[in-house]
Amino acid sequence: MVTGAAGSVGQELVRQLLPFRPAGIRTLDNNEGRLFLLKERYQAYDQVTAYLGDTRDVNKLSAIARGTDIIFHCAAFKHVYLSEYNPFEAVQTNIIGVQNIIQAAMNNNVKLVIFTSSDKAVNPTSVMGTSKLMGERIITAANVVNHNRMRRFCSVRFGNIIGSRGSVFSVFHDQIKSGGPVTVTDPGMTRFIMSLERAAQLVMEGAVLARGGEVFVTKMKVINIMDLAQVMIALYAPYYGHNPAAIPIKIVGLRPGEKMYEELVSQEEVRRTLELEDLFVVLPALGQRIYKGIDHTYPGVSPIQPDRPHNSSIEPAITPEEIKDFLINSRLWPEDNLERSLKICVS
Repeated sequence: MVTGAAGSVGQELVRQLLPFRPAGIRTLDNNEGRLFLLKERYQAYDQVTAYLGDTRDVNKLSAIARGTDIIFHCAAFKHVYLSEYNPFEAVQTNIIGVQNIIQAAMNNNVKLVIFTSSDKAVNPTSVMGTSKLMGERIITAANVVNHNRMRRFCSVRFGNIIGSRGSVFSVFHDQIKSGGPVTVTDPGMTRFIMSLERAAQLVMEGAVLARGGEVFVTKMKVINIMDLAQVMIALYAPYYGHNPAAIPIKIVGLRPGEKMYEELVSQEEVRRTLELEDLFVVLPALGQRIYKGIDHTYPGVSPIQPDRPHNSSIEPAITPEEIKDFLINSRLWPEDNLERSLKICVS
């Protein structure tokens, strides 16, 4: 079962799950139009079923979850400013919705629940970030009330996903398409980035590695926002008939609550974090005193403990040339021709 299946990560997750030939993929979303398009895309696959519904409806969730083995919970409100203006809605979806997913899983003995979280959950400064942090905490704590140890609950934490709706990439792209200006908050701002494909892979890696209560964090590339803006102008402006030199960059300053850098593993979390080859694994804060019987060891892996927090201000940023390669090689929106556009621009 995939909630938020019509969203960017949900769609990519469905695409990557199909080659494993699952008996069924139950997709849930409250966006009728996008859910219809998703079903149309996979109409040749009988195992893909579309359900129109909301994670606020625990009865609907329980009905859809019946007989499933894994729930990938991708549905959420993700926009900081919309959540700040609509805080009660954010609570209903990002907190109560997570509780409902857990309840549906327990009602139906679902073996595994993977919750998709956000870097905004680390030292949150907003309603959205705080709601995602609470979602992580509830998912972790679900392993305590899982008395028969037959179910596992864990989270995965993302940074900026290039190609997802509402990302800095999509904002810059639309501004370039219209001829600018491109608005940059601050020339020194840094962010973690990952491709949509990698985000879905991380979700599935979490499903394989999960022991219960962890937060999996992928190791991501760091970009300087000014570099990203300049590279995107050079790549996209010619395709839309604009002279790159004529598209201005406007510095607009930090917005309230906005950080100059992003954090994926906080200073407090370092002491209880394991570092794998491609991932960090943040273990439950209350440890074995509460999470009894959960063995957080990973076969075939020799983890080390990181010596510093993982934030974009202290990790080296990739070069503009590397940003260009990243954009060209990333799998962008399947319904658009942006990937082809980039290759045209470069050639």
